[in-house]
This record gives sequence, C-alpha cells and structure tokens, in this order.
Amino acid sequence: MEQDQRKEIEEIVNQFKCPREVQCCKSDFKVLCKAKDIGLETYLKCLEEDPRSCPASVPFADGYFCECPLRVYIAKKLTK
Repeated sequence: MEQDQRKEIEEIVNQFKCPREVQCCKSDFKVLCKAKDIGLETYLKCLEEDPRSCPASVPFADGYFCECPLRVYIAKKLTK
C-alpha cells in the first residue's frame, strides 16, 4: 500500500466512529465484510448473509447497501 493511500485511510478513520473498531484495518484488510462495488459513488452492494446485523448497511428496494466510508474506499481503491 502506498503512503498516500495510508494517509487517506487514516483521514477516513478519523472522520467516523467505527462500531466494529476498524477490524478491517487491524487485520491488514484480510477481515472484510462481503460487498461489491456496483458503480455508486458512496455505496457498495452488501452481500452479507444477514445485512441487518451490520450497522453500516442501509435497506433499499429488495437489497442492502453498505455506507461505511472505509469499506467503500477499500473496494474502490485497494481492490482490483
């Protein structure tokens, strides 16, 4: 991971209180919820079995979306 990406992640983490205590960062991004980038700017499609148990999931139509800014950044900037 590049230095500028680390700085961006640090800024994101400092801007919100993560209810999961940023487990994704602590695990070096090995522990991530299941989500998929579908082209929305600030949301991902939540693919978790029970999305209602996640505080970052938002119901919409017949599915759920992830609005965690860190998870969105990871999907858009760190995942190929």
